[in-house]
Amino acid sequence: MRGYNVMQGYFNNSEATEETIDKGGWLHTGDIGHLDEKGNLSITDRLKDMYISGGFNCYPAEIEQQLVQHPSIAQAAVIGIADPRLGEVGAAFLIAAANAEDPASQTDDELMAWCKSTMANYKVPRKFIWVNSLPLNATGKVMKQELRKQLAQH
Repeated sequence: MRGYNVMQGYFNNSEATEETIDKGGWLHTGDIGHLDEKGNLSITDRLKDMYISGGFNCYPAEIEQQLVQHPSIAQAAVIGIADPRLGEVGAAFLIAAANAEDPASQTDDELMAWCKSTMANYKVPRKFIWVNSLPLNATGKVMKQELRKQLAQH
């Protein structure tokens, strides 16, 4: 964003200012969004939430929106995890839809095949973890650091 309402910089921190405000005066907020046909901005993700898989930028919010289109999935949260070949790949934490059959009967291979038919291969999560709930903060946002801790304990 840019305008009279944007800060001039961080107090006594020129390095942080240079990382956040470019030479053209644009403040880089780290938010990702899109403009609709009426010019309304919808914030959909955070840039820092992005991971890079095989050189491609992967935005978890986009992948999560696709995953919940599957009839067995009510909620999804995706994080990037280390991969020796691709750098990072997606790990999806999934909550089963109320009307879905037992998620344990849904094999990872079946779910992966569905994902490959609906999204680009580099976006397809390589690990699926079925959970009963996702850790949420007071505003209802998924705490992805907690998911990383849970995965480390697995």
